[in-house]
Amino acid sequence: MSDIEIAQQATMQPIIGLAKAHFGIDAEHLDPIGHYKAKISLEYINSLSDKQDGKLILVTAISPTPAGEGKTTTTVGLGDAMNRLGNKTIMCLREPSLGPCFGVKGGAAGGGYSQVVPMEDINLHFTGDFHAIGVAHNLLSALIDNHINHGNALDIDPRRIQWKRVVDMNDRALRNIVVGMGGPANGYLREDGYDIVVASEVMAILCLATSRADLKDRLGRIVIGYKSDKVTPVYARDLNAQGAMAALLKDAIKPNLVQTLENNIAIIHGGPFANIAHGCNTVTATKTALKLADYVVTEAGFGADLGAEKFIDIKCRMSGLKPATVVLVATVRALKFHGGIAKENLNTESLAALEEGFSNLERHYQNITQHYGLPCVVCINHFTFDTEAEINLLKQKCETLGAKCIVSKHWAQGGAGAEELAKAVLEVTNASTGEFTYVYDENLSLWEKIETIATKLYGASRITANAKVKAQLAEWNAEYGKFPICMAKTQMSFSTNPNAKGAPSGHSLEIRDVKLANGAGFIVAIAGDIMTMPGLPKVPAAERIDIDDDGKITGLF
Repeated sequence: MSDIEIAQQATMQPIIGLAKAHFGIDAEHLDPIGHYKAKISLEYINSLSDKQDGKLILVTAISPTPAGEGKTTTTVGLGDAMNRLGNKTIMCLREPSLGPCFGVKGGAAGGGYSQVVPMEDINLHFTGDFHAIGVAHNLLSALIDNHINHGNALDIDPRRIQWKRVVDMNDRALRNIVVGMGGPANGYLREDGYDIVVASEVMAILCLATSRADLKDRLGRIVIGYKSDKVTPVYARDLNAQGAMAALLKDAIKPNLVQTLENNIAIIHGGPFANIAHGCNTVTATKTALKLADYVVTEAGFGADLGAEKFIDIKCRMSGLKPATVVLVATVRALKFHGGIAKENLNTESLAALEEGFSNLERHYQNITQHYGLPCVVCINHFTFDTEAEINLLKQKCETLGAKCIVSKHWAQGGAGAEELAKAVLEVTNASTGEFTYVYDENLSLWEKIETIATKLYGASRITANAKVKAQLAEWNAEYGKFPICMAKTQMSFSTNPNAKGAPSGHSLEIRDVKLANGAGFIVAIAGDIMTMPGLPKVPAAERIDIDDDGKITGLF
């Protein structure tokens, strides 16, 4: 059966009863949205502050391929398996974006028998968080143009407005637009553009904010542009925007409770992309789960060079979170793709390609253990086409690397298929000291931070940028020098070339542009041709999605 067919046959339990049974959360602390989704109140979350934290397990992956790796599936399967073994465990996931759901990537609710449900709701509108984030973002856009139209008392330079509009859809036609056409009655004529909602700084702010007050303060710190002197920033608070924006996010700031196919609690909240943003669910969700459970399994987007690095250097640095263990997910098929095998031939045994592609796993593993300083378990997400010879070779190479490697069958068997993985992860987690290292020191210059990420993690020999980018970073050093870096780079490769498979080394990394996310508290460095507004493929997933007269949705995956 397809993922959605499996999900639609699930026997879900009312979320209010599950929350009470598993974690003693009374109904008064939950805002139910239907029977199977609920938001948890911030007041209840604040009441947990004196409780001891559980242990945090981070799930990441090798560089993504069209063959798929199954990071979310592994997160769910591992969490279900840990619960099966009697360990009170919560999974913390990101919310899916509609863009990839209707594009090429598909949904983000897991797969097979390791899913979170209700699958259709989670992958489509869920609890309205993304809608609220998009509206809050676009309210600020509207206030900017309105202010200019009514005399521009703040002396905003329309040519230096940094704040675009957003929509939660892949639509390349909106990357560059002109607003204010039709004469003076329609505002001031200027160039503008759209990003996807998951690239919005409001999304990043929601994911890093620790309270309503912190949320409002961060929203007020957003730099929307510059005055006509070219250097004086204009903030969202100068437009008195932060109060209304925070009001629109009144419910979105509350974490969402759902369940797995095995009726275990999962928290899904926030969803920035890891290739153009910082790729982690909300700090509030993770910290709440740590107060409720003995173990929390969370994920970071895309490969360990992007999501895991940002989890460590942005999320942990800002929040004080301390992961105990990392699980690195790979598949035989994905490693063969990195070894040069075309997608249509991946189901055919090729030990040579597997050996060649192993370099990708090796670099990610070494980055995690050496540069992040964290213990790591390698999870081979099993596919039915994997041969015994391929599995044995992969295990042998991991053993040579010094890595604990477990083949897991959670996609086909749910938590039962991941019990061996769970035992290995528990052993490593319980022995972990919780110590880790950031990839770079916060006192390095912004340029040096970017250079450190590129050379340490990506295998680059150097970074390059034009004079304008270098001058901008040098100017920002005085006020924003301690900010972490959020790399915006293709997820498909360690380099900026998505077709460079395996573990390319000695390449040059071009920093094409830099952006200040003052409210979020980081600098975005755009490397190569990465887009903050993706486009749809030739045959988008939307063409397969349908609904019948009974309201049953098909085609989601």
